[in-house]
Amino acid sequence: MNELTFPIIFMVAIVMVEALIIARQKRVSFSWQDVVFNLNSGHIMLWLFRGLELFCYGFVVTHFSFGLTDSWPTWLVWLFTLIAWDLGFYWLHRLHHRYRLLWAVHVVHHQGEHFNLSLGVRNSWYSSLTSIPFFLLLALMGVPLTVFMTISVLHYTIQFFNHSGLIPRFKWLESWMVTPHHHRVHHIKTGGYANRNFGGSFIIWGKLFGTFSESPETPYQYGIGGEVATENPLIDSNRPFLRILGVKKTNKPTHSPRYHIGKMGLVGGTLLLFALVIGYVYRYGYGFNGTTLEQVGLFILLAAGTVALSGLSSGYGWGKWSWFTVASLMLLLIIIAGWLTPFWLVVGALLWLHSAAVLMGIGITPVDRRDVQA
Repeated sequence: MNELTFPIIFMVAIVMVEALIIARQKRVSFSWQDVVFNLNSGHIMLWLFRGLELFCYGFVVTHFSFGLTDSWPTWLVWLFTLIAWDLGFYWLHRLHHRYRLLWAVHVVHHQGEHFNLSLGVRNSWYSSLTSIPFFLLLALMGVPLTVFMTISVLHYTIQFFNHSGLIPRFKWLESWMVTPHHHRVHHIKTGGYANRNFGGSFIIWGKLFGTFSESPETPYQYGIGGEVATENPLIDSNRPFLRILGVKKTNKPTHSPRYHIGKMGLVGGTLLLFALVIGYVYRYGYGFNGTTLEQVGLFILLAAGTVALSGLSSGYGWGKWSWFTVASLMLLLIIIAGWLTPFWLVVGALLWLHSAAVLMGIGITPVDRRDVQA
């Protein structure tokens, strides 16, 4: 385990623990399909573009820095970066709600209709790409890459926990920090609340720039109006851009599932696929140094696996076959590449067994087409 994989493992573990508690308590709206898509929405593509973001930052700070922070004491550099990063995020977030091209990236996050930790990792494939211009100002000033990365992880961790459905109110903290109480306001479906509380870690930006709002006293729902998400990461991350290019909505009837996969089977498949993503991160890091054919193959299969899993979750006919195909190719790649360690062999074999069981109908409940038509 390295410094990159531990936060991911911790994140998945915390998401699943909270999901189990919420599902058991049944006090708020909850859906395992929603949790699965949130985890599955963009983890591998987002990782690629996060690597590109850090590559660009490192290139700029190395070759184009003005060195403004070079003479500052170390503590001041860290304090400045802590505050400046969050201010940059506030404006990044606010502009994502104002301009259509940026909203096309951000809308995936707001389509989630259940407020829990998994919503914190529901993102478009391209989220990290749109972050690049906002944070390059820190690189131009001379903030070291290591400081930028550490502060980024700190802020993203705070934002992750601000999506919790279980953390209680801390009124002493809410006067200057964003908390789940504040952030859930930003996800309310109606009343224009999505254009309030843009802050990531510090609520003071919203109060300073006039976008702060307390939670309404009337009942509310989460999500957005308009076109319903397909829960397919390939479609949901790219369809907003097709709309910008003039591709209109279709009038085709809503998809009716051919089968339902059990919760255990769906969650199990998700965790197995995510385990291989963690293996990719452990093996290749951000993936820009000496890219190999094995790395490209693994990346493509993981991206294809997210699409196949969405088909499985939605009950599409092609979902079972594509899931089995991806799992089979994954196991073949592991053997050909010589990754014969217990981790790769065990996870790869379990993924294949899972896909084979699904293909044979184990854990699958067929949907009576006559009931659907009725």
